[in-house]
Amino acid sequence: MSLKLDTLQAALERLVGDRITQLVRARGELTLVVKAADYAGVAKLLREHADLSFEQLIDLCGMDYSGYKDGAHEGPRFAAVSHLLSVKHNWRLRLRVFAASDDFPVLSSVSAIWAGANWFEREAFDLYGIVFDGHEDLRRILTDYGFIGHPMRRDFPVSGHVEMRYDPEQKRVIYQPVSIETREVTPRIIREDNYGGLH
Repeated sequence: MSLKLDTLQAALERLVGDRITQLVRARGELTLVVKAADYAGVAKLLREHADLSFEQLIDLCGMDYSGYKDGAHEGPRFAAVSHLLSVKHNWRLRLRVFAASDDFPVLSSVSAIWAGANWFEREAFDLYGIVFDGHEDLRRILTDYGFIGHPMRRDFPVSGHVEMRYDPEQKRVIYQPVSIETREVTPRIIREDNYGGLH
């Protein structure tokens, strides 16, 4: 396995070159980190170059690194992480790219390179608010169209902003501010001397 990783790492260093921000080898896997400006070009290279041939996108997900490892992460907050597979060479690669702005995270869409990225990018947009420039149909996929915010962001309130319910009088679904009162759940501690028949 390490010979295969050595070959892949050498090919990445040779072909991607100075566009590599970071190339990490841990637990028998390689993680390639590139800048947002280089993302689309590197993705196209990873797919099309014969020495790499990552023809399959297995997964793409959004990430919010605020508070990551108890604040140990320094740098941009939002990233897209892709898992790629080369059937031809039988190797895998993790590709990570951080959005330049935390206030309005934008990355290039790779759905023209890997068609499977379409729904994954919509999910990352819906849950994290990452905008994928060039995506042909970027809209919510898991939450309701009227949903406010992005629920997987670490600063999203646990109870949300809006709740919906069916109103039998109006005979339709209505939206209203969240009516759940937050409460602290404190575990009950039993301090009986003879609890459970133990003496």
